[in-house]
Amino acid sequence: MTQTNRRTLLKSAAAGGLLAANPLLGRFASAQSAAPIKLGFQQHVTGIGAAYGRWYGRTTDAAVKMINDAGGINGRPVEIVAEDDGTDPKRGAEVLEKFANQHGCDAAFGALFSHVVIGSAPAAGELKLPNFVVSEGHHVASGMLNRYTLQPGITDVKSQVQAMAPFVANTLGKKVTMVFPDFAFGHDHRDYFTAAIEAQGGEVLEHIAIPPTETSFTKYFPKIPRDTEVLYHVMVGPAVLTFVKELGEFFGPSAPALFGFLDSLEAVDLASPGLEFLEGSYFWEGNPRYAQEDQSEFDKTFRAAVGVDANGASISDPADVSTYSHMFGCWETLHIIKAGMEAAGYQGPADRAKLIEAVEAMTYIPESQANPQGAKVFNGKTHQVFGHQYISQVQDGKLVKVHTTSIDDTFYPDEADYISQSF
Repeated sequence: MTQTNRRTLLKSAAAGGLLAANPLLGRFASAQSAAPIKLGFQQHVTGIGAAYGRWYGRTTDAAVKMINDAGGINGRPVEIVAEDDGTDPKRGAEVLEKFANQHGCDAAFGALFSHVVIGSAPAAGELKLPNFVVSEGHHVASGMLNRYTLQPGITDVKSQVQAMAPFVANTLGKKVTMVFPDFAFGHDHRDYFTAAIEAQGGEVLEHIAIPPTETSFTKYFPKIPRDTEVLYHVMVGPAVLTFVKELGEFFGPSAPALFGFLDSLEAVDLASPGLEFLEGSYFWEGNPRYAQEDQSEFDKTFRAAVGVDANGASISDPADVSTYSHMFGCWETLHIIKAGMEAAGYQGPADRAKLIEAVEAMTYIPESQANPQGAKVFNGKTHQVFGHQYISQVQDGKLVKVHTTSIDDTFYPDEADYISQSF
């Protein structure tokens, strides 16, 4: 799909619903079986992705309840088979094998951390098991994986940073130092934001890569050049609170402008002692944590379903802060799987290729209860979805949305054509 065609879809009211442009709709008869549709949930229960895995699990439970309450998929209930991959690539591949060979799953979904997605992809191809990842890494759209791995429910880093760079350059400054985790996800930020800020006439003065298992960060901060105008930070894992606290202690009142990806504060309460220095700084959010003034009815329903309050924390425990910027991806991915299976008349594992073809044929995805984060465009050739991005500012201890990008801002030329690959 060309950029022109994508823009045409966005501007055309005739694009209609999720499957409006899907030629497979209605081609197949309804499923005859009453057996459950089994979906393998590759969950980061333990390891550095545990906070995400816990909220991905809550979101998955809520989405499946909504789908089953509405009649399931093709009249069949959805059953989730969850396995802990330990946020480990080797275990990730083993989990997919269990889904296919032990549990008889129809498809898999849920992997977030990029090294796990990359390590699991060969197994998905060998097992011929559709694997719908919820990751953000550019590894899907780059073409390095295979036709059995798709990312239709969450956008990727390359599109995100491309959309952020103009705001950073025009609002905060053009001399940037980047701090990022030293694995594939962080390398995506390094490579694609560097190119994006240079396209805006800026430059990255220093790249500071930090091991994702690091527990203290102060020793890295002296590497930040004195003439840095913007400190771009993205950090992941259980030590993120330590990272932002130490950042504040190091700089005191003399910090450069701060632009972070909310990964650095996912599952972290902004009211935590030591985070006061973040007041006035900016963050990318995949989905605004705090309910905004223009909150949609879709977001209200989504929050209620997953048990999250207006501040982005658990309704039952205000100290239990969600991974709201990412976890919507499970909700939307499960609804994409439902739509794909219904378009393909999915009846069992023999129809897995038909399921992938049905999803590849999707194009414009309107904002809806199935897609509460916002409208999107799916590119079947690259197996990647594109959508709106949000920039928020910390104001009075809360994240307030100050900018929403267009979907056009996130498009880049295709780097792969998975449709040309055989099954």
